[in-house]
Amino acid sequence: MVQMMYEKMKMKVEDIVERGKIKEEYISSEEERQILSQYWAKDFSRQNHPSIIQVLSNSKMDVDMPNLVYLSREKSKTTPHNFKAGALNALLRVSGSMTNSPIILTLDCDMYSNDPSTAQKMLCYLYEKPKPNGPNYAYVQFPQRYHGLNKADIYASEHIRLFLANSIGLDGLQGPNYVGTGCFFSRRAFFGGPSSYVHPGTSELSPDHIVDKPINGKEVLGLAHHVAGCNYENQTNWGSELGFRYGSLVEDYYTGYRLQCEGWKSAFCNPSRPAFLGDVPISLNDVLSQVKRWSVGLLEVGFSKYSPLTFGTKNMGLFMGLGYAHYAFWPIWSIPITFYAFLPSLALLQGLAIFPKVNEVWFLLYAFLFLGAYGEDCLDFMTTEGTFGRWWSDQRMWLIRGPSSFIFGSIEYITKCLGMETHGFNVTSKVMDADQSKRYDQGLFELGVPSPMFVPLAMAAILNLTAFIVGFFHVLRGERKLHDFFIQIFIVGFGVLNSLPLYEAMFLRSDKGRMPTNTTITSTSFVGILYGISSFVFKN
Repeated sequence: MVQMMYEKMKMKVEDIVERGKIKEEYISSEEERQILSQYWAKDFSRQNHPSIIQVLSNSKMDVDMPNLVYLSREKSKTTPHNFKAGALNALLRVSGSMTNSPIILTLDCDMYSNDPSTAQKMLCYLYEKPKPNGPNYAYVQFPQRYHGLNKADIYASEHIRLFLANSIGLDGLQGPNYVGTGCFFSRRAFFGGPSSYVHPGTSELSPDHIVDKPINGKEVLGLAHHVAGCNYENQTNWGSELGFRYGSLVEDYYTGYRLQCEGWKSAFCNPSRPAFLGDVPISLNDVLSQVKRWSVGLLEVGFSKYSPLTFGTKNMGLFMGLGYAHYAFWPIWSIPITFYAFLPSLALLQGLAIFPKVNEVWFLLYAFLFLGAYGEDCLDFMTTEGTFGRWWSDQRMWLIRGPSSFIFGSIEYITKCLGMETHGFNVTSKVMDADQSKRYDQGLFELGVPSPMFVPLAMAAILNLTAFIVGFFHVLRGERKLHDFFIQIFIVGFGVLNSLPLYEAMFLRSDKGRMPTNTTITSTSFVGILYGISSFVFKN
């Protein structure tokens, strides 16, 4: 019932924005007509409009229904709106002015509750009886879980390490990081540290303020509109010391990190029945675009004055600081991954051995590092509710992210630092197309939409396949010795094995999800250019 009411209001607003007028069949009362008429304002658009607040359900009038309020914060083309963090702060202030509930749940729009007892589990943490030197919990994080994953989870959308394994480890220290959804917050945590309260500027927004007026009253709605205004945060501490923090595209990671630096702790609750379930992106472009956005935001934190290596270590201790730094510098992995994707194959094509021979002592070190790292990685994954098939997809996606989303995110971060124009925030699409969904269920990569991030992936796939065939051919003919080039052939062959879905999309498939022909041609041309450059470099 509640969801139907919200979706109905959402449909009305979006239809009005698109058509520029209100259909009579959408209006159920004169009050609603007055509210929706605000959308007739001149130059009204998604980026330029007044605040819209509509009480859809009032628990004081209908005891069987909770309070349900539709909010669209004010936006202006001349005022920064700070993306998701700005929206969450507007929600934080408006909810504070109308009800001021002591607990807040953040949940992505594509997720839903899967267990009615979740709130009871959360209360065991946030309202635990205080002990001497006991934890001051800012939030309780539940792991992200998804429905509709295909058997092999081809895009590694579970993120088992991020949402489960690492959270379990951090829970033994100061607590897990905030991952943006499925998280219950104490409202008090957004107003300074446990022992350093920061006043919000408006007394009605204080976490201990009691709202004793009806939520649809003129005074309450007037304050709600005021705090939802795009200029309300000017000359205030919102986004720096109050609320969700600004300064990074990954506002979830950054907010949780800053709260823990202030002295707050967090808890990780992982019940056997998933508390929340959601959708996953089913195209490779959406997956990589999401990780690219994360990469930009993580680097914004990693190279800021609040870097986990310095500020974090100082305020949380060495282990928590390193735990957050592990995320903050993720995109830097693009450097070694990209080198290993191209350099061994280029050297193999030129007949140049760049790794130790099989009969040399250093070969044992390379073998130990590879087998040890991959063996430990597989063991950790499978002991954290994973399967071997999904582990293989996970390690493949880690390699795919290197020369694509990680490196593109790093480039976008650098251009942003230089003051050059960037694409900004892009919402990940999780709309289910029937044909796409069918291909996803079959375990086929979706690459039908042209993307510059596909070019380096196709280049690496084509180059590794060529190098593997040429190198193996030379060994069979006796022109090269296998023990001299074993590591290179192995690395190139490992790349070929991980690129099988790309070869299928480039050469074997004819559906709409195949690799665009222009991308394949462009990538092949770049491989030829790269080979020519390497021939000149290696021979000189």
